[in-house]
Amino acid sequence: MFIQGKGIIYVAIAGLLAMLGGITWYASLDNPQLGMAEIQLTNVKVVNTNTVDNRVTLEVSFLIKNPSEKTFTVSNIDYELFANGKPVGKGSYSTEDIALPGRAAFYPGSQIELPTNLNLILSDSNTDEYNSIINGQDLKFSAKGKMVVESAWSLVERDFDTSQ
Repeated sequence: MFIQGKGIIYVAIAGLLAMLGGITWYASLDNPQLGMAEIQLTNVKVVNTNTVDNRVTLEVSFLIKNPSEKTFTVSNIDYELFANGKPVGKGSYSTEDIALPGRAAFYPGSQIELPTNLNLILSDSNTDEYNSIINGQDLKFSAKGKMVVESAWSLVERDFDTSQ
């Protein structure tokens, strides 16, 4: 009787592991679709200038497109912003602290613009770009970074470079 009880436990554990393996396999089916997410830098504009502290706040907007057939959300975008090919600062967009149902949903074929703020501080390495930004001169902006795309079952980290 004792051996039969142990056998039942082994069968239950094996069944549980098989079920977890099945869930993992099913979740991995989303990954190629999530990897199709597109990101594009659409706008960089000055929101606030503080000449006392030599700071400027920029609103950096990314357009996210969903060409796949899976609905997803974007939980995080970490990026480095460039002006005329020179680095000016690092920023991020994050909804990691918001539950999945509360985030912007990217339905198949949809596109949504996600704005985020970047605080740029004057330094020796960005003097020319900083002065061009606060004086309203035309600059070519680009961004490189990583975007995290999530569905209910899985997530994909996708590198991007908008200067191409």
